[in-house]
Amino acid sequence: MNPDPGGALAQYRRRRDFSRTPEPKGGRVAAGPDGTPSFVVQIHDATAMHFDFRLEVDGVLKSWAVPKGPSADPHDKRLAMPTEDHPLEYRDFEGVIAPGEYGAGTVIVWDEGTYRNLTADRAGREVPFGEALDHGHASFRLDGHKLHGGYSLTRIRGGQGGGREVWLLVKHADGHARAGSTTDPRRARSAHSGHTLRQVAAESAAGNSP
Repeated sequence: MNPDPGGALAQYRRRRDFSRTPEPKGGRVAAGPDGTPSFVVQIHDATAMHFDFRLEVDGVLKSWAVPKGPSADPHDKRLAMPTEDHPLEYRDFEGVIAPGEYGAGTVIVWDEGTYRNLTADRAGREVPFGEALDHGHASFRLDGHKLHGGYSLTRIRGGQGGGREVWLLVKHADGHARAGSTTDPRRARSAHSGHTLRQVAAESAAGNSP
């Protein structure tokens, strides 16, 4: 497997000093046993607190910064700003990025799981997920610890040389939808360790793994 399809991780690597950050550089990671693509949502206590929403697409994690985090309420239209592609190993990253490094701050894995492409053309044929994103709209079904059911990502600004892209992440009105589902990031717990941002930061300062 090509560890960096098409040089997709060049921007990710250029922004980081891997002698100072515990983030993964990216290498050869095999897909799951059944080929089902993964997703991860990380809470990142950086300069501005936000959630990072990542979907496995074509060998990398396509990523969006979502300030308020994903919602299970179809009435919530969550702003999602694209960031650089991340390596697949990043789906397991939890810890503290050192001061002075790009994205300095504490990261926890808030949710993780797999997803299924729901994007179809007018004839009902499945559209490859990467192609759907290129066209500015993709629908998918999440199967995580906390997030379930259908969601859509839709580009509402930018793209095709038209400036910085802005997307919306919206829950489908299905059996997993519910009102009032905003998450408090400072009280949220990791799907990996069960720890909060504060606990992970304290353990890092003490020289312990999360």
